[in-house]
Amino acid sequence: MRRALARLNGADRLGGIDLARGLAVIGMLAAHLLTIEEPFDLTRPQTWLDIVNGRSSILFAVLAGVSIALTTGGTTPVSGERLRVARGRLLVRAGLIWVLGILLILTGVPVYVILPAYAVLFLLTLPLLRLGAGTLFPVAAALLVVMPFIQAALGLLPFWDTPGGESIALVIGWAYPFPLWIGFVVVGLALGRTDLRDARIAAILVVMGFGTALFAYGAGGLAEPAAASSDYWGVALSTHPHSGGLPEVIGGAATAVAVLGGCLLIARTPVTWVLLPLRATGAMPLTAYTAQLLIWAAWALVALGDTGALEEFRELEPFWPLTIAVVAGCTAWALTMGRGPLERLFAAVARRSVRTADERAR
Repeated sequence: MRRALARLNGADRLGGIDLARGLAVIGMLAAHLLTIEEPFDLTRPQTWLDIVNGRSSILFAVLAGVSIALTTGGTTPVSGERLRVARGRLLVRAGLIWVLGILLILTGVPVYVILPAYAVLFLLTLPLLRLGAGTLFPVAAALLVVMPFIQAALGLLPFWDTPGGESIALVIGWAYPFPLWIGFVVVGLALGRTDLRDARIAAILVVMGFGTALFAYGAGGLAEPAAASSDYWGVALSTHPHSGGLPEVIGGAATAVAVLGGCLLIARTPVTWVLLPLRATGAMPLTAYTAQLLIWAAWALVALGDTGALEEFRELEPFWPLTIAVVAGCTAWALTMGRGPLERLFAAVARRSVRTADERAR
């Protein structure tokens, strides 16, 4: 346990990132398992929980980019042999994540499994690993501003309503379309190339993130009614979760940036010890995500005889039991075994598949 605590609280680990991922896990569970009144409205507290819809998955994508950046050099991108190895191992991880995603889809649980999309997004980051923050931030900004308009047209293509289109959409995770979602991952890559240990940078992320989010959602709320008469512009300027509209994309990315900054600041205080279960859960997000869907599938099959009955499953009030089980299980594993089982397995396979020159020489 001492070794496990040292790993979670070590000087080489940013606990704020684990905390942010833990919050994303809880938000994902709420979005999946609770019936939430929409849309979000500051004047109606009963709608406030709608903040988890769409934003939890965007936070996951941004944090995935941060993790990729940190494992490929942090503020100093790797190059040469180290870059070759990093790209090869990321490629292997993408393949493993894609296979796991397809297996989870086959459980029949009625959610859009994000893992196939992650696999595609990881592949798209391969050419970007050598870039620094000064290049990545403009690239991310351009993607977030331009791609909603392109994706609005792509998403309206009749192809996606055909049997072939529906099958392809499943295997590439088109519910999280890569032309749009790569922008979130690049935001994370750029953030991971900055010094996230600096409290001033964390504070800047909070201020700029929340300020940008308020502006994006506010402007989107004004533009959306005027665009409602057109399918294309209605999608491109939508603020609704998972719509891919410009205000939703900018606002969601900015919210993720603010949450990350806030978590980095909280992790610098003693409160971080109180939040250890959330940090432990966030330290193994792939395991937590997979466990949630497997428990869901087993529970629904036993109780309902059908893994795909969403509303009937929600009527069983599964949020708290499932959330407590996932958080408690991840915490117990983190304190006794250390790294999450799927994270450890995938890292080992990637390491054995792509070796450094020194490892090959042994």
